[in-house]
Amino acid sequence: METDKKAPLGSIANPIKFMDQDFKTLLEECLKSGKLFADPTFLPEQKSIGMPEDPDPKKATKWQRPKDISENAVFVEGTIGTTDICQGQLGNCWLLAALSSLTMHPKLFVKVVPPNQSLSKPYAGIFHFRFWQYGEWVEVVVDDWLPVREGRLLFSYSHTRHEYWSALVEKAYAKLIGCYGSLMGGNISEGMEDFTGGIAYSLQISSRTPRVLWRSLTASLSQGSLLSCFIQASSNHEIGKVTGDGLIKGHAYAITDTDKVAKASDEILLLRLRNPWGFVEYRGPWSDKSKEWDEVVKAEKERIELKKKEDGEFWISAEDFSSLFDIVELCSVNPDTLVEEKTPSSPSSPSSPSSPSTWTISEHEGFWVSGSSAGGSRRYNRSFWKNPQFQLVLTEQDLAEEDDEDDEGDEDDEDDEEMNPEEKKRAEKQKEKAKQCTVLVELLQKNRRKKTKVHFLYIAFHIYKVPSELQDVCLSRNFFMTNRPVGRSGTYRAQRGAWRKLHLDPGNYIIMASTYRPNQPGEFFVRIFSKTGNTLGTQDFTCSSGFLQVMATPVSPEDQVRVQRAFDEEAVADDRLNAKELMKLFNTALERDYHLPLETCRQLIFGEDTKGRCSLSREQTGTLLSSLRHLQSIFFQFDEDSSGTMSPFELSAALQAVGIQCDSKVVELLTERFASGELHLPFHGFVSCVTRMQKLFALYESETSQEVKDRGINSWLIQFLMV
Repeated sequence: METDKKAPLGSIANPIKFMDQDFKTLLEECLKSGKLFADPTFLPEQKSIGMPEDPDPKKATKWQRPKDISENAVFVEGTIGTTDICQGQLGNCWLLAALSSLTMHPKLFVKVVPPNQSLSKPYAGIFHFRFWQYGEWVEVVVDDWLPVREGRLLFSYSHTRHEYWSALVEKAYAKLIGCYGSLMGGNISEGMEDFTGGIAYSLQISSRTPRVLWRSLTASLSQGSLLSCFIQASSNHEIGKVTGDGLIKGHAYAITDTDKVAKASDEILLLRLRNPWGFVEYRGPWSDKSKEWDEVVKAEKERIELKKKEDGEFWISAEDFSSLFDIVELCSVNPDTLVEEKTPSSPSSPSSPSSPSTWTISEHEGFWVSGSSAGGSRRYNRSFWKNPQFQLVLTEQDLAEEDDEDDEGDEDDEDDEEMNPEEKKRAEKQKEKAKQCTVLVELLQKNRRKKTKVHFLYIAFHIYKVPSELQDVCLSRNFFMTNRPVGRSGTYRAQRGAWRKLHLDPGNYIIMASTYRPNQPGEFFVRIFSKTGNTLGTQDFTCSSGFLQVMATPVSPEDQVRVQRAFDEEAVADDRLNAKELMKLFNTALERDYHLPLETCRQLIFGEDTKGRCSLSREQTGTLLSSLRHLQSIFFQFDEDSSGTMSPFELSAALQAVGIQCDSKVVELLTERFASGELHLPFHGFVSCVTRMQKLFALYESETSQEVKDRGINSWLIQFLMV
């Protein structure tokens, strides 16, 4: 289509082709050849399941196409609904609860499940689905071979047993992540975000009164948000335990609707929940067969479509919901819907037309590299400052508007409907917010699901205000030692994402993304939403590199004697010392822990102006020995744990003491080259780093090409450190 060509790559209209598989091309090939599609990238084998096979031969896994499993198999039967998704023998309720929520929003649903797919003509055994992945929509193609055990689907299935769209969505997501086993255990927010591209966050149910909570959730549903909830388990043993009320601890439920019914003179606020299992329902007040419904008129029961059958879906009162559940997970597709005060008077009343989005978005990808940019949390103050720094420039105040949301995101409080003495304070606070800039920052860690293991790092971000004189400068350790953050995501948590909505004064800021402990490598993705008029930096900082020669102390009388003796004994013919002779001299002068290998001595010769010769003069040798003693004192100073080695974090500071200031990428390459990727650099590695850098700076200064100069010193250093 013409529109697909014009749409930017990674958009919903032009998604990235996962594994370079193009659905339309493959479909046409299959229809032309008359053969059903067999996906070569996700084979029907145990590796795709990613879990050990059951030793019982009767429970062996077979792979079959839908038409071979059930004669009347269909892709979708009638309409899409929450009961189309039942959990099979895989601990992925988090994903299926998110998918259940998605079915309540047709416009969002068709983004993930493109229409016009069928198990009847034109059928070719091929299907495609789309998922959001860190700023881009990705299209995943699958065949319809599905794992079956004892004649039934092993994993997700529909309540009717002959509908297959949900099983195929699950297969496509498993292919995207790695295998079915990769889906075991997770946070509902992951699925919600990957199905919508929205912003997911948690809400402590106890932070709201039941009535206010009901109003908030009603508003969120009316604005297109996905909602889910769960009861926290106090231990791993409690996960999956069924309570006396029929609720499951540590299990994800989808919140699919809210409503209210009249009972005598009372108005009962209700929420409709769904268990992804497709069975095991709540048995308390207002559940399917509870006596409370006897006092509700038939028309009301028909209006809310009360179904007295075991399908996993049930109603619960707002009061009981608040007392029994702990956490609500919400996923908003627009930052504006995070304002919870604007609730309709009743769920049946139409929501007012939403104003056009006034948000701009900036996205960044980054890495935590051990010893280079994985600096850890603020408690590790010697390395925290090395974490990636992203620039945020807020230039314009927001337009004054009704926005009564607290800055604390998932920790905010909301007052009930009655007026109280706090109203004046809140009004004053609102006036102050109107003078500020609204931003929403989200940090997501990438690719932490590997096979059957989910290994999320503890992550968080901090925001610092930067004075104008330090703008566009890489902030040093001293800045972070003397300044406190003006905003943060909260406690470090081992989950995929961390977010916070903040009101900040206009000005310059930097965002620091970090893991709790240093030297934990990983990839991450940052999204920054801001109101129109504010400018967002699109690149992380690269520190300026420059070399200021630090004068070494004059050669000491003792070293002059050593050099004189070495030349008298070794340099008989040409009055010069080669690498082996220099190594012998230096290692008699330096302490044992600082001895140099032959290769380092060769590098030292290369670093001097020898006019092509592989040896040094008396004067060069004496100066070099003095420089080595100077480097030894610096190494000793920055080897703070007296290990005889230096971490890359210590290396960066030591290089600055020598007079070499480099960005994190240069330090990373130096570490890879001279410490072989280890987190411990010996003294001779430090000497090699300094020698190499001095030579590269000298070569750059003598370079006459304007093109080279335009690219800058960092580009020059990186180019030659990689060879």
